[in-house]
Amino acid sequence: MNQLDQLKSFTTVVADTGNFLQLAQFAPRDATTNPSLILKAVQSPDYAPLLKETVDAHRGKPLDEIVDHVLVRFGLEILKVVPGRVSTEVDARLSFDKAASLFRARRIIGLYEAAGISRERVLIKLASTWEGIQAAAELEREGIRCNLTLLFAFAQAVACGEAKVQLISPFVGRIYDWYKKQAGASWDEAAMAGVNDPGVKSVSQIYAYFKQHGIKTEVMGASFRNIGQIQALAGCDLLTISPDLLAQLQAADAKLERVLDPAKAAAMPAIHLDEAAFRFALNEDAMATEKLAEGIRLFAVDAGKLDKLIEAA
Repeated sequence: MNQLDQLKSFTTVVADTGNFLQLAQFAPRDATTNPSLILKAVQSPDYAPLLKETVDAHRGKPLDEIVDHVLVRFGLEILKVVPGRVSTEVDARLSFDKAASLFRARRIIGLYEAAGISRERVLIKLASTWEGIQAAAELEREGIRCNLTLLFAFAQAVACGEAKVQLISPFVGRIYDWYKKQAGASWDEAAMAGVNDPGVKSVSQIYAYFKQHGIKTEVMGASFRNIGQIQALAGCDLLTISPDLLAQLQAADAKLERVLDPAKAAAMPAIHLDEAAFRFALNEDAMATEKLAEGIRLFAVDAGKLDKLIEAA
């Protein structure tokens, strides 16, 4: 049995792509998208007709509304392939605007429901800013499930758990990138691999805290640089993995051991964070502060590029 099949025996495998034509070969349960993945997909000749068809059908509407129609169209195609859920992201440029995030989230869900998709099959992705988390708390109370992304700090995870969000996506690879860059020439790749990888350690801590304190929020490791990071998080609730790394797991046949297990969760005291405590804790974490800001900037740039492609279609 290959490692992808072994992984599926204790972790829900999610495909991290907007390329729905690639999905079937890996048989993931869910799929995630983000502005960068959708931008990459729509620039492919395979998807150009889909973009043009969607834009033509809604021409004359405000640009932001057309964008949401494009995002949902890709989500609808993905849901034809995966049996579970698709994550669709609210514009990253709204990461500090709770009211605007709520408006876009409700519109996206409305578009899915108008197409016959129940809200249980959609996760609304929001950045794990204070405003994003509070928007998610409100949406969850309405039965709109959320995936809180761009998550780098333990404080972000704690706040998401308190907000009772459906799922969080801690970014393993980007945490790894930051620590590797900080270390420079002194970085020891072998010593910092596997369970010692700083991104892996971050997700493991969050997983243990949630399990120990009975927090129902699902933990989905994201943003991987190599299959070693994935192997070290085997047993996590979900892992969202790019097609390239899914293929590597599929080609590997060594025995894969479960690493994360609720029964082995280390004891940690419960934490409560109000807005001031959240902002201070996030500010104290230089890595998380920098990577959250960078992540929002990068997604915002790609959202702007998607706008231009749609305007030119």
